[in-house]
Amino acid sequence: MHWFSTYRVHHRVAEHFRSGRAFLLGDAAHVHSPAGGQGMNTGIGDAINLAWKLAAVLSGGAEPRLLDTYETERIAFARRLVSTTDKVFSFVTAEGRMADLLRMRVAPFLIPKMAGFEASREFLFRTVSQVTLNYRGMPLSQGEAGHVHGGDRLPWAHDGEGDNFEPLRQPCWQVHVYGDTSDEMIAWCAEHHLPLHVFDWRPAFETAGLGRNGFYLLRPDTYVAIADNSADPKVIERYFRDHGIRPFQ
Repeated sequence: MHWFSTYRVHHRVAEHFRSGRAFLLGDAAHVHSPAGGQGMNTGIGDAINLAWKLAAVLSGGAEPRLLDTYETERIAFARRLVSTTDKVFSFVTAEGRMADLLRMRVAPFLIPKMAGFEASREFLFRTVSQVTLNYRGMPLSQGEAGHVHGGDRLPWAHDGEGDNFEPLRQPCWQVHVYGDTSDEMIAWCAEHHLPLHVFDWRPAFETAGLGRNGFYLLRPDTYVAIADNSADPKVIERYFRDHGIRPFQ
């Protein structure tokens, strides 16, 4: 051995992610072990969450109180993530005969067996990629349609006819309908220049858990703001008014 140093791991989350005009995100807001490789994904998630809200407020498209939701939505996830990586790291570095048995004998046997099941692989992928992260029950999340709740990331649905993520290339407020919608919804969205994407109903949408003939109002970061079984544009109008958001500025 030619060189040696001690690696020290910290598991910490800032008490607050905002103080006045200052915001914390990424490693400045939370640090943890590299177990699971979650640091970069989490930092990017912080950034996009804060970015669209800052852009809305600075452009006059939302009241400053929208920025209060950044800490609310991100700090709970950061605390949960740090707790999880702490436990994983503790298991990996634990000492003693029982720890050695679990790490060297049991885990190498069980992990390949579990990876043989598609459901296990999908669960692992969705967890590590953070696509299961949601903001359910938080101030900007409302309703439920199909298996999708307000605060969920929009599920990806794909078949031979295309997929529903193509419109998300444009980071803006938009409405998705899977099936049919009302003339009132079409007219209201056109009048207010809110992009409306109506997809013909297909089995792939049902498989993804999307509801038929309702609507999903999507935030610029592709999370669902409203999931609703109606086709009433007044639900959207009331949502924007209640939250001080003016996306048509």
